[in-house]
Amino acid sequence: MMDALLVRLGLPRMAEAQLAELGVAAMIAGAALIVGWTLKVRLGPRLADWLHGRELHSRGPLTERAPAILGWLVALLIAGIGWSVWAWTPYPALLLGLVLAFSAAATARNLVLGVGLGRVPALMLAAVLFVALLSHVVGGLATLQDRLDAIGFSAGRMHVSLLSLINIALTALVLFLLVRIANRVVRRVVRGGPDLDPTQQLLVEKIASVVIVIAAFFVGIDLLGIDLTAFAVFSGALGLAVGFGLQKTFGNLIAGIILLMDRSIKPGDVIVVADAVGRVNKIGVRAVSVITRDGKEHLIPNELLMTERVENWSYSSREVRIKMAVGVSYDSDLRLAQRLMLDAADEAPRVLKKPAPVCWITGFGDRAVNHELRLWISDPEGGLGNIQGDVFLRIWDKFKAAGIEIPFPQRDVHVRSLPEKTPATAKPKRASRKPG
Repeated sequence: MMDALLVRLGLPRMAEAQLAELGVAAMIAGAALIVGWTLKVRLGPRLADWLHGRELHSRGPLTERAPAILGWLVALLIAGIGWSVWAWTPYPALLLGLVLAFSAAATARNLVLGVGLGRVPALMLAAVLFVALLSHVVGGLATLQDRLDAIGFSAGRMHVSLLSLINIALTALVLFLLVRIANRVVRRVVRGGPDLDPTQQLLVEKIASVVIVIAAFFVGIDLLGIDLTAFAVFSGALGLAVGFGLQKTFGNLIAGIILLMDRSIKPGDVIVVADAVGRVNKIGVRAVSVITRDGKEHLIPNELLMTERVENWSYSSREVRIKMAVGVSYDSDLRLAQRLMLDAADEAPRVLKKPAPVCWITGFGDRAVNHELRLWISDPEGGLGNIQGDVFLRIWDKFKAAGIEIPFPQRDVHVRSLPEKTPATAKPKRASRKPG
């Protein structure tokens, strides 16, 4: 069975293969990999230090990739020399060709990453080199396609082969890379435009990413030659089932787009949801990421922000007013106490000068004159408790220096008189008995 498969691939039978020649080719391939790895470990760090000393470190990660480039380049040279010095039979040539193609692809990938061109160009160049060299080894690209197409089976009018699976994988990979490149291009173009605010930029990016993914899907279907009419019988039922199953997902997607369109919630806003104050980190396809002051990140579905009550402290303005209750003793100078409280608020760095802080008497309590200090801040994402603590501490210091008392709960007990002992409570005398 193995011999028949090899014949279909255009290769000789295993019994006809020259095992001695195959062993020599295996030794050359192993020597290429071992020598390359040894030079990478031994001489690679020295090469990196030399490049650093030659002031080439400014080119990014080139010095970090230098050992890998050296190792794969040496393996490429040894495999290339071994493949070219002899007219190898198919099996040894294929073995050396695989090592040659893989070494060339790895060398190109590390080199492109070293000069800082990115992973996508590095991967594409490596794939092109691998396929080109391997097809050259086996006798051309057409020969390689014929041999890969020979491995497979037929089911009715459908032929499934190794070539078709490779085509699907390569098409998916290329489309994935193109989608990522297109998204990056759209992101740079949108963020480079001065006419759009961050919310509009995010909305355009989300819509563009959805359109790009849908377009890539249909392009892939067309490139692979998949006939969608075969699915027309059950496409309606399948679409209905998917619609019910992904109802929440699509609802959150539409809700997120609506939130970005009406700008009711934007990245960077400070909102209150279920008594939790947090800053909107990002608006995703399914949920909104909200980071609270304690560092916890909450993922709130977009639909909840559309239907539930949400306080947005920075919807129309980022200015937030803070109210602070302060009690002053009845024996203190109230006007001086109010002036000191306003001075303490003005000295706090986060408190706005305009609107200016104000201080009012809110009532005469049982033990203190109740005041309310009102001040404004423009950075609610920085927290409320810390600014209140800062202002309270400044008020404490100023009250201490001015001799103003801050009353605290206490109770005075006055004893007017003590009750006298009654005859009932007096201790009865014991009767004495006379001897008789």
